[in-house]
Amino acid sequence: MAKQKNKPSQSVSNAILFELYGIVIFTLSLMAMAQMGAVGRALGYLSRFFVGNWDFLIPLGGLILAVRIMAKRRWPSRWSPRWLGILMIVLAFLIWNHMETFDALEEQGAKGSILSITWERILEEKNSRLPTDIGGGMVGAMGYGLFRFLFDRTGSTLAVIALGLAGVMLATGLSYVNSFHALKARWNQFVQHWKAELLRRFTDQRKKAATSSRRRPVSKDKGKRSAEQKESPDIPVIHDFSEKAEEEKDVPAELVQPELFPAKPPITEKKEAQVQSSDSDKEKSAGAVVVHFNKEKDLPEYRLPPFTLLSKPKTSGNRDRRGMTDNAKKLEKTLESFGVKAKVTQIHRGPAVTRYEVQPDIGVKVSRIVNLSDDIALALAAKDIRIEAPIPGKAALGIEVPNPEISIVGLRDVLESSQYHEAHSKLSIALGRDISGEPIVGDLSKMPHLLVAGATGSGKSVCINDIICSILYKAKPNQVKLMMIDPKMVELNIYNGIPHLLAPVVTDSRRAAVALKKVVAEMEKRYELFAESGARDIERYNQLVREKGEKEPELPYIVVIVDELADLMMVAPADVEDAICRLAQMARAAGIHLIIATQRPSVDVITGVIKANIPSRIAFGVSSAADSRTILDMGGAEKLLGRGDMLYLPVGASKPIRVQGSFVSDSEVDAVVKYVKDQQEARYHDEMIPEEQSEDTAEEDVEDSLFPQAVQLVVEAKTASVSLLQRRLRVGYTRAARLIDFMEQKGIVGPYEGSKPREVLVTPEQLAARQQNSVWRSG
Repeated sequence: MAKQKNKPSQSVSNAILFELYGIVIFTLSLMAMAQMGAVGRALGYLSRFFVGNWDFLIPLGGLILAVRIMAKRRWPSRWSPRWLGILMIVLAFLIWNHMETFDALEEQGAKGSILSITWERILEEKNSRLPTDIGGGMVGAMGYGLFRFLFDRTGSTLAVIALGLAGVMLATGLSYVNSFHALKARWNQFVQHWKAELLRRFTDQRKKAATSSRRRPVSKDKGKRSAEQKESPDIPVIHDFSEKAEEEKDVPAELVQPELFPAKPPITEKKEAQVQSSDSDKEKSAGAVVVHFNKEKDLPEYRLPPFTLLSKPKTSGNRDRRGMTDNAKKLEKTLESFGVKAKVTQIHRGPAVTRYEVQPDIGVKVSRIVNLSDDIALALAAKDIRIEAPIPGKAALGIEVPNPEISIVGLRDVLESSQYHEAHSKLSIALGRDISGEPIVGDLSKMPHLLVAGATGSGKSVCINDIICSILYKAKPNQVKLMMIDPKMVELNIYNGIPHLLAPVVTDSRRAAVALKKVVAEMEKRYELFAESGARDIERYNQLVREKGEKEPELPYIVVIVDELADLMMVAPADVEDAICRLAQMARAAGIHLIIATQRPSVDVITGVIKANIPSRIAFGVSSAADSRTILDMGGAEKLLGRGDMLYLPVGASKPIRVQGSFVSDSEVDAVVKYVKDQQEARYHDEMIPEEQSEDTAEEDVEDSLFPQAVQLVVEAKTASVSLLQRRLRVGYTRAARLIDFMEQKGIVGPYEGSKPREVLVTPEQLAARQQNSVWRSG
């Protein structure tokens, strides 16, 4: 008990003792710094003897030590790399200061060793009581003397610099290599920012120049022109898309396309497309293994295609500003004749249509202008007009009038735009230009699926070619893979053999359903891989692969392109719809995206389930408003002009955007495909190649786990119908019908007899005998 009582008093005395130590050290350090009395002067002389001109360092260190002792109540017990670094920095400063002092004395004619000269300077200062430059004191003299003996004068300078840099690294924990990489990244970011800023300023200057040139009188009779302007001061502002296209053409090439690709691809031996088998027997025995399609060693010098493979179409020179101004006046007069007061504020001439922005007066209902669409078309002598009421983000209505001549928008013009260049996604797709001339570039990874529909000859196939070429211009084969399904057999066959393909272009409708099932299986395998690695999507998984430096390559994106959905829905509607719905609902995070095109936009082809899971749509010209509502859930596509005129409804948009689709010819597609093929041969993966199912396999697929139970139910009930199986087994119509068909193949039930139920051909005794002998396959 006595020991337990003495412990508190002992701990308290230790605390007081350390505080006393701190007070004493603090007082002595303060006296030495201020040269107070004989003790202060003696301590000051001692500090100056050791560190010379840096004599304040020792008292300063004493003050810090005193505060630390009083706060921690213990002596410093651990010598960390940080304190070692600080000591190295101080030593480097002392030696450097002494180097400068001693070199100056040598130039003045001083002779002797470094230590002797330093000792003489210290004694001289003490006797004369006048401050003398003694450099880094005896510590600096000893360090400089050692360095001078080992490395000579120049080597001593380098040694002191290295000592200081090492001290900074230990004291701060700073890595010079990491700092260099960080500065390099910041510099690259700075350069990219200024490159974009220069591009923006250059474009603004071109806009100002174009605006000033438009404001200049074109007619030679300046007096007449100025008089007209005075009479009609409210002339609407005219924006021509061709002027914007010309501004982008004048942008320097290095600002648009920083990587200058060679005109010809690297010369390699052309080989036929080969099927790549599994890498090892281990993968074969493992069963379901995620297919890693990309291998960097297969892509030694792959280069993206150059823009020179595509041609630049000539912009139409027909810029009838007078006609557009006259139409604006006719429009205002027509509305006024019906009692609607409105004013045309701006005119946007696009590639296919011209939009007149009409601002109604206060109190005018928008519906009154919309209901006058036929009268407006009659007044403007237009075959059809489309009214956008209101324009998103503007207090105006848009009346779109077809141009006398449709201007061609080339794919190269959109690919060379800053919007496509600044899009970092590998799934960026160039669609065309809107009415104001702005390039429309979509991101398939954010859509995440796309539905393209329209009548025959409206531009769907060209749009699909635009999308594929845009991906080929952005992504290498190890970054994006394509699965193409073309029941028409003539649209996508040109892409056979490119290294981006997972399998040859599927042209058989029955094999197309199998191909979609294989993509669904690949999606499931990827999700299993994500669950094992703790990743939520493909971007996070690839990031983990890069951070861990694993041998497994990154997973590529997969784009499934179906050129004609209507034909697939006729051959295998249940399988195709199920696969498309599963992919549309779940495949985004797995990096799998769908592009579905059809020329028959009816509800039996584009079902409600498919449309609900594909939010992004493109509508070309259709024959009726009902077809337009099937695609876009609103009318408008029935008034499109064809030849690439489309309504683009991206995910999240409230209204569609009218776009003139970019045009790419067959010869340009051939050039791009040839460039890609010449660099690398296609290596298909056998797990993704759809194969036709044999009859035995088909039977095995039809017979499911409920087949014995369904047979027992039918034999006991002595009647067979789809509705019976639906009620008793609680399955859907498709599954119940398949079970009945399989029973007919096995001879259990009779053929279809209209409204009558099928005849049961097997008695309970025969069923028991079959079950006992297990002869289901022989029936």
